[in-house]
Amino acid sequence: MEFLRKLFFIDILKGLLITLPYVFRRTYTEQYPTQRPQIADRYRGAPRLNKDPDTGETLCISCNLCALACPEDLIVVTSERDAKTSRKVLQQFTFDTSRCLFCGLCQEACPVNAIELTQYFELAAYDKNGSKWDKFKLENGPTAIPGSSPTLQMR
Repeated sequence: MEFLRKLFFIDILKGLLITLPYVFRRTYTEQYPTQRPQIADRYRGAPRLNKDPDTGETLCISCNLCALACPEDLIVVTSERDAKTSRKVLQQFTFDTSRCLFCGLCQEACPVNAIELTQYFELAAYDKNGSKWDKFKLENGPTAIPGSSPTLQMR
């Protein structure tokens, strides 16, 4: 029996019968740069620091809860206390997208909805420093140039 299986290539024919229907399927190619792919509504991509629409200032109150909730310790929030109002003022906000799990815990922990994960998925960078986003890049988008208006609309 084993000799006949080897002689007539039974195992190879079984494998070909399984893969044969895939040969006649119609191929589908996405035209990526010109046609944007459909992204699921619950997809979590690039982070964004939200601004107050009236004043244009960031909503972050420097509570550091997002950095504490992050399992990868990739968020760094530095602040100074204002002498007049005795409130914390955000000085620096750094987010390392190369190590991010996109779990959304930072978004869940924020009491004022200052940080959120958008549906922007193009996070490629030429060097490692390109994946470390500062406050300006988080507020205006990854392709914004300092001193200019935002060029990227992140949903």
